[in-house]
Amino acid sequence: MVDNRIIEESSGPWASPIGLVKKKDGSTRFCVDYTKLNEITKKDTYILPRIDDTLDALNGSQWFTTLDLKRGYWQVEVRPEDREKTAFTTGQRLWQFKVMPFGFCNAPATFERLMETVLHGLSSEACLVYLDDIIIVGRTFE
Repeated sequence: MVDNRIIEESSGPWASPIGLVKKKDGSTRFCVDYTKLNEITKKDTYILPRIDDTLDALNGSQWFTTLDLKRGYWQVEVRPEDREKTAFTTGQRLWQFKVMPFGFCNAPATFERLMETVLHGLSSEACLVYLDDIIIVGRTFE
């Protein structure tokens, strides 16, 4: 993650614990527990689309393209002055995220707002967005 510019060393006063979670394929996923940070964070009230509304919008469509944005949150930079709040410890070292981490309570709303801003102007009937999943639909091939 250092080589990919996802994290950097930190010297701030914040530190959240980490854990490893086993994935379905047997590999492990690195996770930071932001429970304490999330408790004191002012919540973003941006409303996510309702799944049932999204599914209703697919009705009558015959052509579908789906896009799953891999590591989409990592495309959103954290402001330098806020990075220390994302800090976590590994052994004797303290690290912080340069990009938006998973587990932060406002990450879904922030990412949804960004995606809707980026894709603004596309018909809501032709391009459906839910976080890092995009569905492009059409009633005909054209």
